[in-house]
Amino acid sequence: DSTMRSLPRSLNAARYFLPHVLALSTSSPFWMAHNTGLKSYRSEIFKQFPRTDIPDHFDSYSGFQRYVALLIKTGCIDNGRKIWWDVRPHPFFPTLEFRICDIPTRVDDTIAIAALFQAIVAKLDKLIEKNLGFRLYRRALIQENKWRAVRWGLEGKLIDFGKQKEVPVGDLIHELLDFVDDVLDELGSRKEVEHIHTILARGTSADEQLQVYRETNNLQAVVDRLIERTVENVPVTTEFTMLPPTATSASTISK
Repeated sequence: DSTMRSLPRSLNAARYFLPHVLALSTSSPFWMAHNTGLKSYRSEIFKQFPRTDIPDHFDSYSGFQRYVALLIKTGCIDNGRKIWWDVRPHPFFPTLEFRICDIPTRVDDTIAIAALFQAIVAKLDKLIEKNLGFRLYRRALIQENKWRAVRWGLEGKLIDFGKQKEVPVGDLIHELLDFVDDVLDELGSRKEVEHIHTILARGTSADEQLQVYRETNNLQAVVDRLIERTVENVPVTTEFTMLPPTATSASTISK
């Protein structure tokens, strides 16, 4: 149907914003008890798997279907679920699935980022309906920005390809928020998306983890903070009650 046919156009354009949102979600500066120097080491680990990272440009949905069919026919995969790009057309539902993010620690951050993805697609779909385009950029260029997000998160700079210069990540994210602003009320997500400003002001989980480690030089303290932030603002129900963190559990996880 028309939704499926428009998916590749939305995917092609949405790729540009993937590094912006990755920078908002960085949460893995440590690996095997070492400070990696990256804000999202998890992204680098996941790249070791096949069919990951920024996807190529697709001219049509039928072109994407032919790609998937070829991989199935040649024994690479058994279905479209085995394609793990940073954004992909869902193999069974008429929607785009974003997979670029690290794992935000706070539930409020997660909700904000999900709402931002929804707004990006809604805005791009609105442009497509009006037969308006969004400038497309090569995968190799978007990949440069993804690396910058992995390395520096919100503290770094991304490339503004239109201006052909480096720009602070926060500036480009503010531009992104302006870009989607006119669809937020229609989606009913203005409050959730405005939380992005909070993330920009206080930093990501990766930033907080590194700050705790600088102050304590203790990974157990980092894990304890992660446990605390994970249950922050999570409703407690009768079906599920989070037990308070213990020294044993934190120590075990940190190892």
